[in-house]
Amino acid sequence: MPVTDESLLHKQVSVAPLVLLSVVDHYNRVAKDTKKRVLGVILGDNSTDTIRVSNSFAIPFEEDEKNPEVWFLDHNYIENMYEMFKKINAKEKLIGWYHSGPKLRMSDLKINDLFKKYTANPTLLIVDMKETGVGIPTDAYVAVVAVKKDGTLTEPTFNHIPSTIEAEEAEEIGVEHLLRDIRDQAAGSLSIKITDQIKSLQGLQQKLREIVGYLDKVSLGYLPINNDILGKLQDIFNLLPNLSGLDEGLNGVINPLATSFTVKTNDELMMTYVSSLVRSIIAFHDLIENKIANKEKGDN
Repeated sequence: MPVTDESLLHKQVSVAPLVLLSVVDHYNRVAKDTKKRVLGVILGDNSTDTIRVSNSFAIPFEEDEKNPEVWFLDHNYIENMYEMFKKINAKEKLIGWYHSGPKLRMSDLKINDLFKKYTANPTLLIVDMKETGVGIPTDAYVAVVAVKKDGTLTEPTFNHIPSTIEAEEAEEIGVEHLLRDIRDQAAGSLSIKITDQIKSLQGLQQKLREIVGYLDKVSLGYLPINNDILGKLQDIFNLLPNLSGLDEGLNGVINPLATSFTVKTNDELMMTYVSSLVRSIIAFHDLIENKIANKEKGDN
């Protein structure tokens, strides 16, 4: 089923750390230890395939917890704040909105329609304030409309687009300064590296579970077959190393993965051997120099 604006499907979002800090501050001031969510406006540039979210500001927002169709948003506040932000940096445009999630809500499409007053294709950025898993705590969406076979349009639906967190040089300095107070000073560099690798493996495991769950639903007929997704999964599988397969080599049947590990290990052991050899030669040279010096002193 084709989409009316195919360019929206190829977008990706780049979020500045300043935006995350602002959302965290907004949440801690308004909705900490409650079931409420906070909502605000994101500013940046969406003129290219990469939507750059560089700034944000909070807005007054209330909704009925029992009835998601009842909510209030201050339009005048948005317009007044945006006018003040334009005086500071005219390059930052209103490109969408954010809320603290952690997931999409029933009223999000109606709120998104409201923001079309300020930008044609608003971007929704969800920042999970209670992130307990691995990976980045942001999800980005754009509303798309598909064309049916009879030419009619479907209801708008949110399409997920990939998001990353990227900082400019000045922002990196500020983030590093903040992380100094967060990191455990007692933990060494090796402990930090191992912790990062564990988190990476946990993230990989989570993604693999999502792939398995998707393929199970497709095989059982709960989801339609998407050739684009299956093609990308096939590309991923083609890049995986051969764990159990055997190839015919010059010396018989070999395992490519075992061979690569052996070569890598031999290279590292060779470096260790050469280092030990050089250290022994230097020590032997120092010993000879010491004997010559002692002999000269004895002759004198």
